[in-house]
Amino acid sequence: MTAYPQLEIDLNIIRNNAARIKKLCGERGIDVWAVVKGVNALPEITDALVGVGFTGLATSRLSQIEKSIKYGIHSRWLLLRIPQMCECADVVRLADVSLESSIDVIRELEKECVKQNRTHKVIMMADTGDLREGYWDREELLRDCMEIKKSCPHITVAGVGTNFTDYGGTVPTAEKLTGLVKLAERMEEAVGHPMEFVSGGGTTTLPLVINGTIPTGINHLRIGEAILLNHDLPNEFHVDEMKALPSPVLLRAQVIEVFDKPSAPVGETATDAFDNHPVFEDRGIRRRAILGFGRLDAGDAKKLVPTDKGVEILAATSDHTIIDIEDCPREIKVGDVMEFRLTYENIMYATASPDVKKVYKNG
Repeated sequence: MTAYPQLEIDLNIIRNNAARIKKLCGERGIDVWAVVKGVNALPEITDALVGVGFTGLATSRLSQIEKSIKYGIHSRWLLLRIPQMCECADVVRLADVSLESSIDVIRELEKECVKQNRTHKVIMMADTGDLREGYWDREELLRDCMEIKKSCPHITVAGVGTNFTDYGGTVPTAEKLTGLVKLAERMEEAVGHPMEFVSGGGTTTLPLVINGTIPTGINHLRIGEAILLNHDLPNEFHVDEMKALPSPVLLRAQVIEVFDKPSAPVGETATDAFDNHPVFEDRGIRRRAILGFGRLDAGDAKKLVPTDKGVEILAATSDHTIIDIEDCPREIKVGDVMEFRLTYENIMYATASPDVKKVYKNG
């Protein structure tokens, strides 16, 4: 009997999406490194991306790099999360390049390079307003670049990068990226060699590539979501050109209960299982179903997109997802399978969950 919940992954769609984005950016002189953290570097997906011919892959987790290497996947690797001090030995051992914003961490990386007889490249992160990682003071960044050049012979300042939309939701603009290009030029003067990477963000920078407004000099992007999911650009940023890229993932789950029930809890209420104070609209008695997965499997279930019309996702606990099916044109009964499109959070949880069966098409 087929096991559920189940994540169906079409590797051909992933390959085609990846090739189209790689070509689109390549025509603008931009090298794309495919980000695999959002799918927990599942080896089948990572291997498919290597086959497309990316210069390198990127993730925020050293464990994912190590897993990929053990699987036999050969690529250059970029570590996306600034290392903790306790990780520096593994950064040098596993990653070719890392994003950095702390001179103390870089000094520690230098020590590890000496111990391991290795070299390492760093992309210095500059905060352009999203307020996640990166130097805010440009002069401090330049001073640290000069210190690395002088005191860390095993470390190469290979580039500068920035981040958008992840924390503050700030959108990439030509003005911000022009500032990044100018900063790269100052860094080249400070260290005496060209910047290999002027890394202008990720998926949300693609609209500037598509409309031709990305500044000359941005030569690197870190892209995962547009390849592996393609939800934000067509649905949130309304980039029509991206609607042609289909989503390669589909979540299937089995119905475990169907009843007519009140639409608001009956009796005195307190916080829910996650310390929230939910508010309910009393819509009378409604047809409801429960599916056999929850937050542990797919994160915030309300971000899923049902493929059935007339289905409303009400909420999820750790293990149950509750839906309103009153207006669904087809009859839903226990044992039926329902399908959902995913957002980034959903696929991140679903690919990590050992209880979500992964099924691959076109392997």
